[in-house]
Amino acid sequence: MDLDLSALDSYLDDAGVDGYLVDADGEDATQRYLSGFDAPDPYVTLYVREGAGDGGGTTHLLVSALEYGRAAKEARADTVERGSAYDAQALVDEYGQHEGSDRAVAAFCRAHGVESVAMPERAPLGPADGLRERGIEVTVDRDETVERVRAIKTETEIDHIREAQKANEMAMSRAEELLREATVDDGVLHHDGEPLTSERVRTAIEIELLHNGCALDETIVACGPDAADPHDRGSGPLHADEPIIVDIFPRSKETGYFADMTRTFCVGEPTDRAQAWYDLTLEAQEAALGAIEAGALGNEVHGAVCDVYEAAGEPTLRDDDATETGFIHTTGHGVGLDIHEYPRLSTAENELEAGMVVTVEPGLYDPDVGGVRIEDLVVVREDGVENLTDYPKEFVIEK
Repeated sequence: MDLDLSALDSYLDDAGVDGYLVDADGEDATQRYLSGFDAPDPYVTLYVREGAGDGGGTTHLLVSALEYGRAAKEARADTVERGSAYDAQALVDEYGQHEGSDRAVAAFCRAHGVESVAMPERAPLGPADGLRERGIEVTVDRDETVERVRAIKTETEIDHIREAQKANEMAMSRAEELLREATVDDGVLHHDGEPLTSERVRTAIEIELLHNGCALDETIVACGPDAADPHDRGSGPLHADEPIIVDIFPRSKETGYFADMTRTFCVGEPTDRAQAWYDLTLEAQEAALGAIEAGALGNEVHGAVCDVYEAAGEPTLRDDDATETGFIHTTGHGVGLDIHEYPRLSTAENELEAGMVVTVEPGLYDPDVGGVRIEDLVVVREDGVENLTDYPKEFVIEK
């Protein structure tokens, strides 16, 4: 996959530094994006900007001997080197683990003509200070430059997200199937003679995702007061006649890209207020989807949702930043190698660009009612959106 790193080159040129250095493991999205490699232990990626060092526009990896063979085959890099190329072990023996490692990384930078680097804002402090002590100038990238670059996906990246979302839809279908098959005993959902719990539905979701090449650390299956907290994972038995929020955000085990989707279900008869909330949230989502296109601002999309809710008399954080009920989060966020990344559909004036992938997830919350949220995953296109989510939006589950 070819990356367009011209924006990174411009940032480095403006900052007056030779390269961009990442010291992290493969779970770090910036690390994986620049290196095209995934490893469980930290390694170093050095991007040398166009016109600097050895000609520039090149990517170099410094990895352990354990990862060298795989990195040489899999990484998206111009060179892959082991620590032994810079006498890392001898330096560690002489100076200790940290200083020895710092000296090897500094030598690695200089070997590629780099005397100054930028590092991500959340880069580890120890390695950054170690490079400074070895005479390498280190600038902190507070502009989140690589995250901004990552925000505009290639078609290959969009395909990766599309495939993860297909797996997500199969997992959502499995959750809905359990709810549809459930019986009701004294207001509690049962399945195979046992109470149907949030935990049991989550397990079924995880198994389905594994069968389809995805995994997740946690998901949301929340009912009643649990659902009134947007990020409460939910616990215990699920109840009839109440909204049940199912929010699944898996990651592809092969590509590392995330998907995200939320549906709200009700087994039985929802209250009039819950049904009105669902209908209003669907209207708010449609307003947001209609506002998205290249050149639109994130706050305009968020505003379209707030307009719908406020016109119906529902509180929003835009109208009252101290409210604890109503629409108490933003409209959406970018999705890619991180589950939450740039841009944000919020009060911030983020300009949307073609190729960005964002969620659109309005919702309403009150402990007296529970919660309702509907979330789709879409690609920003020049004249609108491409919706990557192909799953029905039906509140009441028909038996």
